[in-house]
Amino acid sequence: MRTAFGSTRTPIRAIFTICLALFMIAAFQLSLAGDADAKKRKRTSNPRYAAYVIDAKTGKVLFSRNGNARRYPASLTKMMTLYLVFEDLKSGRINLSTRLVMTKAGWRREPSKLGMKPGQSISMKQAIYALVTKSANDVATALGDQLAGSEAAFARRMTRKARQLGMKKTTFKNANGLTARGQTTTASDMAKLGLALREHFPRRFKYFKTRVFKYGKRRYSNHNRLLGKVRGVDGIKTGYTRASGFNLVTSASHGGRRIVAVVMGGRSGKSRNAHMAKLVRQYLPRASRGKARLLVAKARSSRPGGSKKDVEAISKSLSKMSASSTPVPVLRTPPAAAVPVEVKKKAEPVLKVNSIPAPRSVAKAPATGWQIQLTASDNRSKAQDILDRAKSKNKRLLAFASPVTLEIVKNGTRLYRARFVGFQSKASARQACRVLKKQRYSCLALNG
Repeated sequence: MRTAFGSTRTPIRAIFTICLALFMIAAFQLSLAGDADAKKRKRTSNPRYAAYVIDAKTGKVLFSRNGNARRYPASLTKMMTLYLVFEDLKSGRINLSTRLVMTKAGWRREPSKLGMKPGQSISMKQAIYALVTKSANDVATALGDQLAGSEAAFARRMTRKARQLGMKKTTFKNANGLTARGQTTTASDMAKLGLALREHFPRRFKYFKTRVFKYGKRRYSNHNRLLGKVRGVDGIKTGYTRASGFNLVTSASHGGRRIVAVVMGGRSGKSRNAHMAKLVRQYLPRASRGKARLLVAKARSSRPGGSKKDVEAISKSLSKMSASSTPVPVLRTPPAAAVPVEVKKKAEPVLKVNSIPAPRSVAKAPATGWQIQLTASDNRSKAQDILDRAKSKNKRLLAFASPVTLEIVKNGTRLYRARFVGFQSKASARQACRVLKKQRYSCLALNG
């Protein structure tokens, strides 16, 4: 149909075209908005994230997000390493003065590390501070080597202890936390370990409050930046690897309340700390003020009792030590700057001896350090038999002392002195002699 103004179809087509164009533009904008929302959700979702908060007095779970999902522990692993160190300190197997010798395996570890060379040593007390503050991987590996014969054997001991503490989903493969296949845990298991450290070793737990560790001329600040910044926070451990993200286990107490909180898989240290601070502020006021009860049962010693792999690893380590004739150099640090000042408490009455014994041997040069002598005989077999009988009857007393038959020539006569060497102090050597004399052994404490 035509009019004075032309065909009526033209304006209708124009209107239809405009409407269609507007519809397509709107649909395109909605599509873009949807894509943007999807990308935003993808950016904000974090597959490594997990968090857990537990009342440290009652065991009530106050918050859990992916709390039982498997995650990489990173340096949270060192919490178990320290648990076993504290266990050996309590048993008397080692003491705070025991020297930790850096091994080649420890020296090769990736940072973070103290940078000690193989053969150099620090005290066990310094080693604890190095793990708490610097999170030193080389020190952790050396601890595994020295306390169990190898880091792999120590990791098996760590896993046994985890099972004893009820950490059912945790497996350790090393002592330092560097990513390893099969080494996984959960936020709830790490919370349980944090509780165990505090409940089972209340005196040692204070190490986790350390802000600064002085070693030689350097000062290492604790990686836990919440200490002194968030009210109530008194430990315990951070962790990071590319596979795990940023992890943190925190203990906090205030106003008679106490919690242990865990954050795993943070995108950055800053965001992890902010989230942890929020959890502490939100859930600490909700914790109980009631009487605390034991939440994690104390377990028997996790030292290897009959594991073939562990026994072989320890034997191999001891053989290497005894075969080496080169004395171990000691890395000395200024006493005043070695470790933070602590309030000295009465020491437990324990037998202090070296942490790693050497197999029985015949020596032509006297061993150094405190030792005890049981006899001097012109018959080598007789001297060795006396040592064997004493060791067999006093397995616990002499567990980490090394039997040595010292060969000497006196006035033309060859004698064999039967000794146990490796005592850390005069008091521990005399203590051993007191026990042996009651069994009618002739015993003399000596400082070689």
